[in-house]
Amino acid sequence: MWGWWRFGKWTVLIMFLHIIAILIFTKGFLLTRTELPHSSHCSDLSQSPCHSSPSSSSCWTKPAVDRLIIIVLDALRFDFVAPSSFFEEKQPWMDKLKVLQRMASENPSSAKIFKAIADPPTTSLQRLKGLTTGALPTFIDVGNSFGAPAIVEDNFINQLIQNGKRVVMMGDDTWTQLFPNHFNKSYPYPSFNVKDLNTVDNGCIEHLLPSLYQQDWDVLIAHFLGVDHAGHIHGVDSTPMIEKLEQYNAVLEKVIKELQNQSGPGKLHENSLLLVMGDHGQTLNGDHGGGSPEEVETSIFAMSFKDLPSLPSEFDSSSCEPSKNICISSIPQLDFAVTVSSLLGVPFPFGSIGRVNPELYALAVCTWNLDDDKTWNNQDQTKLEEWLQNYANVLCINSWQVKRYIDVYSASSVIGFSSEDLFRISDLYSKADENWSYTKNLSSYKNGSSNTSLPVLKRQIVAYSNFLSYVAELARSKWTEFNLKMMGTGIGIMLLSLYCHTLAIKKLNKSYGVSLLSSRDSGISFGLMLTFFMVLIRAGSLLSNSYILKEGKAANFLLATTGIMTLRYSFMKNKMLIEAAIFLLLTFIFRIAIEVGLYKQAATSQFMSSSSSWMLGISISQSLWTYMAEIMPILALIVLGYFLYKSISSCCWGIPKYVIMGTILCYFLVALHWISESNILDLAHFLKGFGKNCIPRTVYAITLVQLSLLAIVPMFCKEETSNCRGSLFVKMMSILSACSSTIIILQGKQGALVALGSLLAGYCMMRLQGIEQHTVSGTAGISILDPLPVLQWSLLAVCLLFASGHWCAFDGLRYGAAFVGFDEFILIPQAILLTIDTFGFSHILSVFGLPLFVAFPSSFNQTEHKSLFPIKLFWIFMVYGLITAITAAATILCVTIQRRHLMVWGLFAPKFVFDVVGLILTDLLIFVASIYYFNGLEDRIGNAELRRLW
Repeated sequence: MWGWWRFGKWTVLIMFLHIIAILIFTKGFLLTRTELPHSSHCSDLSQSPCHSSPSSSSCWTKPAVDRLIIIVLDALRFDFVAPSSFFEEKQPWMDKLKVLQRMASENPSSAKIFKAIADPPTTSLQRLKGLTTGALPTFIDVGNSFGAPAIVEDNFINQLIQNGKRVVMMGDDTWTQLFPNHFNKSYPYPSFNVKDLNTVDNGCIEHLLPSLYQQDWDVLIAHFLGVDHAGHIHGVDSTPMIEKLEQYNAVLEKVIKELQNQSGPGKLHENSLLLVMGDHGQTLNGDHGGGSPEEVETSIFAMSFKDLPSLPSEFDSSSCEPSKNICISSIPQLDFAVTVSSLLGVPFPFGSIGRVNPELYALAVCTWNLDDDKTWNNQDQTKLEEWLQNYANVLCINSWQVKRYIDVYSASSVIGFSSEDLFRISDLYSKADENWSYTKNLSSYKNGSSNTSLPVLKRQIVAYSNFLSYVAELARSKWTEFNLKMMGTGIGIMLLSLYCHTLAIKKLNKSYGVSLLSSRDSGISFGLMLTFFMVLIRAGSLLSNSYILKEGKAANFLLATTGIMTLRYSFMKNKMLIEAAIFLLLTFIFRIAIEVGLYKQAATSQFMSSSSSWMLGISISQSLWTYMAEIMPILALIVLGYFLYKSISSCCWGIPKYVIMGTILCYFLVALHWISESNILDLAHFLKGFGKNCIPRTVYAITLVQLSLLAIVPMFCKEETSNCRGSLFVKMMSILSACSSTIIILQGKQGALVALGSLLAGYCMMRLQGIEQHTVSGTAGISILDPLPVLQWSLLAVCLLFASGHWCAFDGLRYGAAFVGFDEFILIPQAILLTIDTFGFSHILSVFGLPLFVAFPSSFNQTEHKSLFPIKLFWIFMVYGLITAITAAATILCVTIQRRHLMVWGLFAPKFVFDVVGLILTDLLIFVASIYYFNGLEDRIGNAELRRLW
């Protein structure tokens, strides 16, 4: 392995620099908002300028409700709840939660629908943290979504426990992970098996209705997951989704009926409040995690079981649908924790920066009435004044609590807010506080005119609202602390790694007689110049959030551009015209897949359930298209298997032969697995149950055995052939075939089509490589190396990532792939499967497929000496790694520049995470691939020849 070390030491050094650079930069960039260890207490209110409640049993505010029922419907889109008349076009999933719409229509003053706006990222863990703490999310928590740590920051649940409230929880077990030992009773159910639509929901239903009759709780939380899982697996426009919504409607109807029956005077739910809410929304594909309107817009339905008056128009932000007598208001989820705390009479969470929402607060606290002729009497006006006085006092406490948090945060945080921001905050609060002193004095005169006091109270409420709104917006723009020194150090080390990368390639060119120069005039080759500009354009595009959103299309455009240039040379030389044309056709097909999202939608059944197909307007419900969607992936598997069979018969021997035969067997099993999931073929009835878990696990086991054989056997058995190209081709086919079966079964039916497309594209690239390259005339031993095919391979890898239904965001992860072959959640196996599914085509197969450009001789350079094979192979590995590293470095620079961009956490930061993980994975794969392919080179080429070169 001495010869490998001459090459491999560079890969080790570069990988080490990358890891160090990324760790240091991440430490500076993904610093979370400082989570203070402080908690609010009842006694704290004595430090505030606000009135304390005269009731001895109350704390900060007088309790307005005795019992609170919170029903969380995970991934509840806003249009699941709001009437279809609020939208331009009615969709099949709308108007399914009819009981909520009916209650809001029949009781507009005591039942209301809110559009709730979440702060991205919209993962379930972060939304639950935001809902309970009243604080903005911290991006770093996204990585903990599979293993939620306990919340240490002060929160709504902690305040309930500290103040003697009894809490019962049922459903999603994330609650028990976030709040261990907080619940008097808990009925948690595992939440990560997205293929399971019923276990969590059935558990909630089993315990929810009986709990309504029990007196051993003050707050009940039921968290349903079926809609979230149905979205992930089947998409929004699917039969399982509609069935789930209809099931929820039936459950909610029973819950509301029971609460109404027990809401009379002296009964158990006389003073209860029902909240039916989502934690976030979801896209049509069932994804969430980003910041698109579909993901951040969810809903809250609030219902009190008392007859309540309407809220004064100054505080009512509703938009109404006159035909259905339904009005919908808007509320930031940031306001949830502090509003609910005020209703239950517990201290507000210390780090909350939300505002007590007047419309939600009024559903439980309003006490005045209107006469039938809509005129006010003195008693009603007095009660309205009392309510405004009470609400102003609540906002006073709310503003004091937020100001206290900002002061403590700025004093204890490393960076905190700027002096200008703090001055503006203090100025707004001081003005509101001064007005409050005047308002208190005015209201203390019982004989004062209501015509005078009401406007004063309303102005006071506006002053506090302005202060709270300003703080929330300021925090949204500056909630994260960036350590610019650490970020700069990370960037510096990353640039150093690029220098080392370039130095290694340059040293290789100089020492071993390879060149990047054109044979014609010894100038820079066109391929090198085109590669340089393509990499530069791709790197520069990462500065734009629009180009990141369309990254797959941009990469496909660049790939098509290189294909057009290759086609030009094919016309000029009148060679390889068919290959060049096929390559361009494949880029067009990948473009369609990326544009329409065919493979992603097929994976979530959105494609199969749509009313019209993605092309030509042909109905997908027609049997021809249905059968084609079932049969084409199997046909693609047959073609792949036939290609492997031909490779066995032509140039395969020993262990590789058995490895490839094992892959052909796996392809057969994958086809059986798809048939077992099909509703069309009759064979499915015989395979159901067997194919669900047994077949995928068998494929995983065969893959593991194949990889073990390829890793272990060469250590003890030496190959007897001296054919370097043939040996390299066999090793490449062995490792690619061994990995492909697992990747394909995880990808689903689109996996076989993507694999076939990538195989054809790779073949065309291999045939077309060097079309602009010649051996230098009169110079023996010099090989002209063209980086353009390596760039094309890199761009193809990006296209494969997007064409296979992924993108660089957390909602681009196909979580269902982690449960192919498994019903239960086990962290390590599921993490491995999810990684293989995400990076299988774009990284694993792409890196191990790089020897394709060495295993086959160029049609335009047939005279390469066999001793140059390892040098060319290492050169290709290094150039591919350099292109990947440049892209990752550009991403790091872009997120540094755009760190204050509005979409930094919804778009730029996820892109950063995916790129740096991809870079480390690429480095690791190049390291492993170089050991795998270089093993035995001394025997095949000759020790003396290698030592002469090295």
